[in-house]
Amino acid sequence: MAETERTARAALSRLFEPQDAAGLALVRVAGAADALRIATGQLAAGPEVEREMFQLLDENGSGSGWTGLGTARKRWAPRVPDLAPARDLATMQRLGGRLIIPSDGLWPGQLADLGLQEPLCLWWRGSEQEFPRAARSIALVGSRDSTAYGAAVTGDLAYALVQRGFTIISGGAYGIDAHAHRAALAGGWGAGAGMPTIAVMAGGVDRLYPAGNEDLLRAVANQGAVVAEVPPGSAPTRYRFLQRNRLIAALASVTVVVEARWRSGALNTAHHAETLGRSVGAVPGSVHSANSAGCHRLLREGGAVCVTDAGEIAELSGPSGELLAEVRNGPAAVQDGLTLEDLILLDALPLRTTSSVEKLTVVAGLSADSVRAGLGRLGLLGLAETYRGGWKRSAAAG
Repeated sequence: MAETERTARAALSRLFEPQDAAGLALVRVAGAADALRIATGQLAAGPEVEREMFQLLDENGSGSGWTGLGTARKRWAPRVPDLAPARDLATMQRLGGRLIIPSDGLWPGQLADLGLQEPLCLWWRGSEQEFPRAARSIALVGSRDSTAYGAAVTGDLAYALVQRGFTIISGGAYGIDAHAHRAALAGGWGAGAGMPTIAVMAGGVDRLYPAGNEDLLRAVANQGAVVAEVPPGSAPTRYRFLQRNRLIAALASVTVVVEARWRSGALNTAHHAETLGRSVGAVPGSVHSANSAGCHRLLREGGAVCVTDAGEIAELSGPSGELLAEVRNGPAAVQDGLTLEDLILLDALPLRTTSSVEKLTVVAGLSADSVRAGLGRLGLLGLAETYRGGWKRSAAAG
């Protein structure tokens, strides 16, 4: 049964683009094996399946774009002839890698915080170690055209964080990403345990991209891991770069933007982290440097905390995405009396900015009705507060 599930998810990862809401909803409703048969036209889907899919999409804020399973099938049909999961799994085996799925022990549980947007699987190329918890993972991201200042700061931060026992998550790109991975590998030799760094790819892990970082990414795979949600051979398109950013944000407890231009892709990662209720840090730079404009923008808009060293970043790595028993914000006596759903919702609430009910349903994995009811209870207890139609954690709750 487990291998059937694995093969089905391997095929679906090639059939669906990352974050294909209709495809992910179909898998949630029908299971991976039947979802594959329905998506490829081998099995008819009854009205109940479509009804459940629409309900799930509507709860996750994607219902307005739903035009029926028939429309989705037409979108998937051109890829059906290319499905060859056995070939893709054999490719990974030749590379010394594997495919992991949510039922595997190696699966990073923090990805569940993505709700419906949790990936179907991860194509994993690297050492067979336990994936670090979110609380022990820090994402360091930034500009591809980094300055000497950005390179030096990134190296200092990554090296020191790995020495403290953290894993560095980044995207394997030129610039800040590369400096983060390189310094983490150097720091990992002295840390002695765990994976020093993980690179999240926008394309297949068999084609290490960019080519200029191939040697670096091979070193990352040897000491840590290179992962992707798209199968071997997949091209790293612009869309996939944006989608993989949510994985970087979800895997870590803190996302730190070291250098970023005003419209840098690193800001997209920071916004994903903020939506998930994760902490965001930004490193200040020169007001004359365009490469720090994005960091200053995050700080000015209140979405990030100013960080200047590894100690400050370590302080931000809190309970987000961890066991609810470890939640340390707010009065313990009050939290001890909360229900499990209310604890989940409290942990999902952002600290500095507000979040909508729709976003909280995704982060907390609860229905819209449960979120509204929970916010009412948390508000009465003084643990949540509303501002301009959004909600955030109150000062009393930390």
